[in-house]
Amino acid sequence: MREITLSQAVNEALAEEMRRDETVFIIGEDVAEAGTPFKVLSGLVEEFGTDRVVDTPIAEPGFMGLAVGAAMTGTRPVVDLMFGDFIFLVMDQLCNQAAKTHYMSGGKLNVPLVLRTNLGATRRSAAQHSQSLHALVAHIPGLKVALPSSAYEAKGLMKTAIRDNNPVVIFEDKLMYNDKAPVPEEEFLIPFGEANIKREGHDVTLIGTSSMVQVCEKAADILAAEGISAEVIDPRTIVPLDEETLLKSARKTSRVIVVDEGHQSYGITGEIASRINEKAFYHLDAPVLRMGAMDVPVPFSPALEDITVPTPEGVAENARKLMSGEMIHAA
Repeated sequence: MREITLSQAVNEALAEEMRRDETVFIIGEDVAEAGTPFKVLSGLVEEFGTDRVVDTPIAEPGFMGLAVGAAMTGTRPVVDLMFGDFIFLVMDQLCNQAAKTHYMSGGKLNVPLVLRTNLGATRRSAAQHSQSLHALVAHIPGLKVALPSSAYEAKGLMKTAIRDNNPVVIFEDKLMYNDKAPVPEEEFLIPFGEANIKREGHDVTLIGTSSMVQVCEKAADILAAEGISAEVIDPRTIVPLDEETLLKSARKTSRVIVVDEGHQSYGITGEIASRINEKAFYHLDAPVLRMGAMDVPVPFSPALEDITVPTPEGVAENARKLMSGEMIHAA
């Protein structure tokens, strides 16, 4: 099977869906000739023109509102939000309009809209361009939230999102755009709410989201050299969440670590850990451990930034402590 980058996978998914359905269009800042700052959309304007790859002014609330209206009236917009940190600017349109329109119209209106943006620190982009804010929108009923962990997931989840009749937010890790993975040339979709068991194991379960899946896989390699068998699971989507796969693994291994790059407090790690504690409590030999980013603004300093997010070594060390029975209290 060929290998392509995550950036190429997203580009392919968009091109294929735009060829399949003429109501699909892309809108956002620098999406046309520039192809976005990360060059993910390069070449699309040449094929589809500026009527379907639409550059906007620097006015996130405006073009998000335009896209919500367009989705309500028969098209399938893909909104490109240059940095995930800018999601604060579109929260009313996304959370009060897109997320609630189907409910408030008694099912008469749909908002088949995709908001694609990014997350992730350690790129030296400082506090306003390095946040991982997926927990904010996961909190809002009516929105679906996907977190691709590789080129394969990025393409399959994007195609599913575009065809969904509900608003979907996709967060891509900005450090992973050049990462390669096997991706089939033939068409495929990844259903929402189906986790992927990346690696089977029997001693401890490592649940990672987005780039933290790679962190968990590297931690599993470290642990395997020490005779500890770690199961690694990628939920793929946090809304909907494949709760049953996570619970089944927790019941099997009896020890669980949840790893996410969002801030630890009030985040995804807490939600997943709580569900496992509630529904698999009597199968656990230790409390579910959460590992998220430090509850601080992301530093610009490399020496400080690198220690704010979970690492393979940190995950492996905590897995050893769980195996030894040592009580752990997440900071």
